[in-house]
Amino acid sequence: MTDKNADKKSVQHKKRMQAVKEKVDQRIDNAQEERGLLIVITGNGKGKSTSGFGTIARAVGHGLNAAVVQYIKGTWACGERKLLENAGVGFDVMATGFTWNTQDKEKDITAAQKVWQRSKDLLSDKNIDVVLLDEITYMISYKYIDLDEVIAALNNRPKDQHVIITGRACHRAIIDLADTVSEVQSIKHAFDNGIKAQKGIDW
Repeated sequence: MTDKNADKKSVQHKKRMQAVKEKVDQRIDNAQEERGLLIVITGNGKGKSTSGFGTIARAVGHGLNAAVVQYIKGTWACGERKLLENAGVGFDVMATGFTWNTQDKEKDITAAQKVWQRSKDLLSDKNIDVVLLDEITYMISYKYIDLDEVIAALNNRPKDQHVIITGRACHRAIIDLADTVSEVQSIKHAFDNGIKAQKGIDW
């Protein structure tokens, strides 16, 4: 390539990048509202809770106060909980495990309602900047928690409070209410091929 052609390509590249920069700058200028976000991470793929915990870690790193409520989860060790509790993050855990293991609907409903009451307390606490409701979508799908009650709590939370909801099959009403929605799709999963869940990777 001659110097003349190289210079021409360089100029063209700069023009393209300048056009991109102007579009990005315009979007930044247009996004000036500041308030708490409702973020939904749903879908059938692996990594929904992991994404939620990552956001909590980021928030704590910036000095925000965060709290986590874990639905579905059992009493087994949780690597994220160990790490984040040491960073001052409060955890409330349903601690019954998967509903197909308990096989006790009334017990599950009671446990879900107990941690939901705690969730409502957090959703009304102005001192909590970020709340992660991990896998609450299942409790709504099973009707262990009332959808309208959840929506009311989300709508009435402090203006600057961020909420992250994770879990499969998130209800359309919550998706419509959310500011940001990500759907995690599964392409392939090691467990489906007979590989055991790995400590520190899967849990």
